[in-house]
Amino acid sequence: MTRLFVDTSVWYALADAGHPDHETVSEALRERIANGARIVTTNLVVAETQALLLTRADRGVALAFLDAVHQPPNRVEYATPPRVETAVGQWLRRYTGERFSLTDAISFVVMKEMEIREALALDRHFAVAGFVLVPGSVEAPGAETDRRTGFLAGSIKVPEDFDRMG
Repeated sequence: MTRLFVDTSVWYALADAGHPDHETVSEALRERIANGARIVTTNLVVAETQALLLTRADRGVALAFLDAVHQPPNRVEYATPPRVETAVGQWLRRYTGERFSLTDAISFVVMKEMEIREALALDRHFAVAGFVLVPGSVEAPGAETDRRTGFLAGSIKVPEDFDRMG
C-alpha cells in the first residue's frame, strides 16, 4: 500500500478554492487516491490547519475540515512523547540552519517510521528533510529561505533555567 503524507499547506489550499495552488493540489490528491494511496497526516497538522482555517476562513469551514480529515482514506497519527523526543533530537537540534517547526519535525518522524517518501506539501522543509514533494512545485533545498518575523518576535523571553523550574 502506498502512503502519502499531507501537510497543513495543502490541507489549507484544498479548503480554499481561491488559493493559487488549489487546482494543482486537488488534482494531485485525486490522482494519488485513485491509484490507491492512503493519506497520512498528524494531529499537529490537523490542529495547525484548523487554527488557520478558523482565522482565514470561518468556523464552519474549520469544523468541516475536522470532520473530513478523519474519514477514510485518511489516517491521523499522533505526536506521542517518544515521537516528540525523536523530533527534537533528530530534526530540530540537528538542522541548525533550518527553521523547522515542531509540527514539521513530528511529520518527518512519522514519515520515517511509516516509510513514507512523498509529501503533498507546499513547504520546502519536506524537500530539505529528504522527502519527495508532490506535486513538486516547491523550490528545492538551498533556495532562499523565508525569513518572516512574527508579531511576537523578540517579545518572548525564556529563562535559562526553564527546564529546572518547578
